[in-house]
Amino acid sequence: MIGVFDSGLGGLAVLQKIRKKLSQYNYFYLGDTLHVPYGNRSDEAVYKLTRKACDFLFNQGCKLIIIACNTATSKALRKLQKSYLKKLKNRGVKNILGVIRPLAEYVAQGLYQKVGVIATTGTIKTHSYKKEISVLNKNLKIIESPAPLLVPLIEEGWDNQAETVSILKKYLLIFEKEKVDILILGCTHYAILLESFKNILKNKIQVFDPGEIIAESLKDYLRRHPEIEKSLSKKGSVRYCVTDKNAIFERVARSFLHRRIKIEKVVL
Repeated sequence: MIGVFDSGLGGLAVLQKIRKKLSQYNYFYLGDTLHVPYGNRSDEAVYKLTRKACDFLFNQGCKLIIIACNTATSKALRKLQKSYLKKLKNRGVKNILGVIRPLAEYVAQGLYQKVGVIATTGTIKTHSYKKEISVLNKNLKIIESPAPLLVPLIEEGWDNQAETVSILKKYLLIFEKEKVDILILGCTHYAILLESFKNILKNKIQVFDPGEIIAESLKDYLRRHPEIEKSLSKKGSVRYCVTDKNAIFERVARSFLHRRIKIEKVVL
């Protein structure tokens, strides 16, 4: 089983794209809606919350976990990979992947001069995208800017409201001023606003769906790691769980996925 973890519902955008490319596998989605958003939390707090989520998903039978949260990826992934996973060696082959590296690789290979990164305050402060991209292509200029209000608005179901579009326009001004070639949506929640991004930026700045890139990267990872791929159950099932069940999450999730889903509440 493949676990997909996010601080809230943004990871549904990633899971949706992954299932389109890799529908044969079983999935377990976990949204930590009790503690969303992660963007303004300390590094230690984010690490502890993410580690708890990984403990839960591994105990549920997941062999591979995708941290579909940029803040958790930037603040917790390296530590989880270097120390946490070593303690689980006696429990079989397991791994944890994040969402930053695939997107960094995608833009680093393109014919761009300036790359914009819009993300939560927590992700921007770590400069994770800038660091990853610079290692792959030192010639690119990276423009980073936070958008702290977008996640709360999306979580409240305000993604189609005029107020949200107005706020988004203000956040995008810096990228238009800097004339970046391509913009990375450095928070999985932002994919829900993908059409708004495109409508505002029109053809001035390229915007892509991060979920598509992450799904393709996972497909390649499983091809290169048969020891993981062979351990995954393949019945095409998916289970949705949250740490705080509320009507807003169910409504937004149903609206985004275009169907009603069964959501369970769990305790980490």
